[in-house]
Amino acid sequence: MDLSIRIGGEAGQGLVSAGDLLAGAFAAAGLQVFSGKGYMSRIRGGLNWYDIRISDEELFALSEKPDLLVALIPTALDILRNETSSQSVLIQNSGDTADDGVMNVNFSELAKQNGGSEIMANAVAAGTVFGLLRYSLDGLCTYLKKEFKDKGGDVIKQNQACARAGYELASKTGKKLQAPKPGTPSGKVTAGADALGLGAAVAGVKMAIAYPMSPATATFTFLAQHADKYRIVVEQAEDEIAAVNMICGGAYAGVPAMTMTSGGGFALMCEGLSLAGMMELPILIMIAQRPGPATGMPTRTAQEDLKFAVNAGHGEFPRAVFAPGTIEQCYHLTRHALETAHRFQSPAIILTDQYLQDVKKNIPELAEKYQPIDRNIGSWKTINYQRYADSEDGISPREIPGGKALVLSDSDEHFESGHLTEDFATRIMLQDKRMRKLELLEREFVMPEIYGKKNSELYVICWGSAFGPCRELVDRMNSGKVSATLVHFSQVWPLPGKKLKKLLDKPKRVIVVENNFTGQFRALLREVGISRPLEGINRYDGLPLTCDYLWKELKK
Repeated sequence: MDLSIRIGGEAGQGLVSAGDLLAGAFAAAGLQVFSGKGYMSRIRGGLNWYDIRISDEELFALSEKPDLLVALIPTALDILRNETSSQSVLIQNSGDTADDGVMNVNFSELAKQNGGSEIMANAVAAGTVFGLLRYSLDGLCTYLKKEFKDKGGDVIKQNQACARAGYELASKTGKKLQAPKPGTPSGKVTAGADALGLGAAVAGVKMAIAYPMSPATATFTFLAQHADKYRIVVEQAEDEIAAVNMICGGAYAGVPAMTMTSGGGFALMCEGLSLAGMMELPILIMIAQRPGPATGMPTRTAQEDLKFAVNAGHGEFPRAVFAPGTIEQCYHLTRHALETAHRFQSPAIILTDQYLQDVKKNIPELAEKYQPIDRNIGSWKTINYQRYADSEDGISPREIPGGKALVLSDSDEHFESGHLTEDFATRIMLQDKRMRKLELLEREFVMPEIYGKKNSELYVICWGSAFGPCRELVDRMNSGKVSATLVHFSQVWPLPGKKLKKLLDKPKRVIVVENNFTGQFRALLREVGISRPLEGINRYDGLPLTCDYLWKELKK
């Protein structure tokens, strides 16, 4: 079984600390955890929430509605109770004694009484939740001791006292929620943004340049925090134009370099992306998607930049676009994207989004050992080196400045040597050379993951962060009367049309699930020759996909 908890409050109130504390304590108690955030684009105030789903089995997505709502401010109760069911338990931070189906707990007052400061209201809230679920108070206190070990014994004791006060109060109310049974602790609670950053760091990224933009900033911050350990130059550029041009310079010099941004920032990077296409530079760009157009909803989630990533930049040039669907894929696919960029001397793009950036889950611990990729840089020994020499596969021998080879590069069309030209025959030859990489990229395509029943009549197709909700949807269908198969794409461009046609012609019915309005991946499948009927389920309100939402839409 599983249970979903939503903590609602305002920015600056310690909401994230409360959520992280509970998620960590649940994981330490041996529960499977999946958490995420919903927040407004303001520094203080507003209505934010933190969702934590727990189970005795592995989880892959958030729930649509909470079973337990903890309201730290009146607004949270007023608005978020509409998202609960009749069986949900509601708690509010209040000294009111009236009972309208809501449990009143004065977190702030209990924190002052037992810890000496309102700042420990988070510990009171955690204790209250543990008390309602009848989980071990000793387990929570042990976790608090570990969490606050760097702050001294007094702080530990005060937080434990606050947790105890909340626990005892909840135990006396008689309210109880049926909860999953704790087991043996396993794995480490990890965020998608951190997994992306760690994947880049251990793969050998030595230059991370960005202008902060939500929701990409979390990965940028991770790399800044670990810059010394992995010897990474991390720099906040004056804008996104500077950021992409700086990593182009780094790649020209042989440095594995990346930037991270969102849709609006990527719009400014398009000229630099084209520069990398012409100069055949292996840059890596991470786009953390959010709803547009313009500033849109900067702290909500979407999958609206797929076709933008595939087609961005003036002119035509090859690029690979990847879209991880799980926290583990965030880690492994970042390495693969960097390797692809350096092997094919072309830009690579990773598409994530606010949902996947912010979700946390306990997973097997990711390796932190430094294992740099092969940059595919040669050692030219003769004088007649040509940076853009024609080749059968479109990949020229790569050298970097400072060695024996004279490396000439230009943003204009150029000869094989790198000197600029307007010769039409040379233009055709070098454009053919560059575009031959597309055939290689298609040959090396990461085929979609197939999950569920084989040879079913219904295929559910998704890409990127839609994996988890769609997996749970397929499980729900297969546990009933409907036979279904999940097809999840973690590489979304270029697409090998012939291979996919053979795969997708089998089922009677195909539904494509996306977090956008127009069905952008459906359009790409059409573009590469998938002519069969493709139905769509789309969500574009700024909230993440969930199994419950998809089930409701499927019934329609």
